[in-house]
Amino acid sequence: MKVFFLILLVLSSFLPLFSSHALGDESDGPQLYDQSLVVERFVKEGIPNSPTTMTFVGNDILVLERYTGLVRLVRDGQLQPWPVLDVSVAKDGERGMLGITSVGNTVYLYFTAAEVDAGQAIENRIYKYTWNGNNLVDPVLIKRLPSDNFYHNGGAMANHDGQVYAVIGDNGNYGILQNRPHEWKNDTSVILRVDPPGPYYAIGIRNSFGIAVDPITGNLWDTENGPDEYDEINLVPENFNSGWIEIMGPANNQTKINTLPKYEDFVYSDPEFSWQKPVAPTGIEFGTEQLGHPDKIFVSDCNTGSLYWFTLNLQRDGLTFNSPELEDLVLNIDESNTEIVLGNGFGCATDIERGPDGFLYIVSLSDGAIYRIMPAVLAETPEVKPVEEFPVQYIAIVIGAVAATIAGFAIKRKKR
Repeated sequence: MKVFFLILLVLSSFLPLFSSHALGDESDGPQLYDQSLVVERFVKEGIPNSPTTMTFVGNDILVLERYTGLVRLVRDGQLQPWPVLDVSVAKDGERGMLGITSVGNTVYLYFTAAEVDAGQAIENRIYKYTWNGNNLVDPVLIKRLPSDNFYHNGGAMANHDGQVYAVIGDNGNYGILQNRPHEWKNDTSVILRVDPPGPYYAIGIRNSFGIAVDPITGNLWDTENGPDEYDEINLVPENFNSGWIEIMGPANNQTKINTLPKYEDFVYSDPEFSWQKPVAPTGIEFGTEQLGHPDKIFVSDCNTGSLYWFTLNLQRDGLTFNSPELEDLVLNIDESNTEIVLGNGFGCATDIERGPDGFLYIVSLSDGAIYRIMPAVLAETPEVKPVEEFPVQYIAIVIGAVAATIAGFAIKRKKR
């Protein structure tokens, strides 16, 4: 009996070699359901203070900390210790550091300005800076926007062919730009031409945390957050009216469309996709050849931690589905979302960006993380092999140790 317990003691000392941790079992974090892709935590250390959005400048990443007013630098996958810019921002509700994009070494930044950190909001502002490789310098204020309320400040930015865009929500205003027949507040519920400046690109937007430009067609797309029902994905042509406050989700009624107050020559059209039960869609980005999915649009959300993907039609001006339930372009309550969910576990993800490597980078505000999605064939080989391939020499070591212990115990008994 003593020999039996001694064997158990020796074996237990080697159990860490066979533990699920040592064998590389999946840990907590995002999971993808398509085996052609993998997700990894690109920045190993956490990004503090709720990162919101990011942009690439060359191979460097500039990422915003929502409530501190800091812009942080990620270089070679490492979060650098010192910020590259520090501005004073309001930190209540949906205010703070809200949007960033870059054109060459020119960086555009959208934030809610305050006199001091966490002070009272003055207004939303868009600045452009020069990136000198270490810091953002030479600030130029190019747009002032209202921040009358702590909600629906938008902030997402994008650029294409030298045109920089930004989006702002209704900010609690309900006038002609929100399809009500009276004036109220300019520069709300719109997609703006920021630089070079120009007339509104779109109106009637409740709030948005994601805009992106199709690199093949040049078409602009957005995500839009609804109230108690109907979040949206929209193709946004020039002079687009998204319908808020009169319409969210598909109109299903031509009379309702016809009775929208007319604002210049802006035209309403139904969303390309809607969620009847809100998920708070945020970032939006297009797939690439390098990723193996150039015909996809990827969308993140904040409510469920899901990452969605949608298939573009051949003209890339709409979406196609295999499920009969989705042919009406709406995920209704109690319908399956299996076709459109690529993965889960991303927390409150707030931005998706396409990297110079053609892979996708996802900012998670709740996880304090930047994740990278890449083809599985390019992923690094795990350092520790799975159980069926566990190195024979380790097993030999264990057996040898057990045998030597038993032999030693037997010799001691014989001498007695």
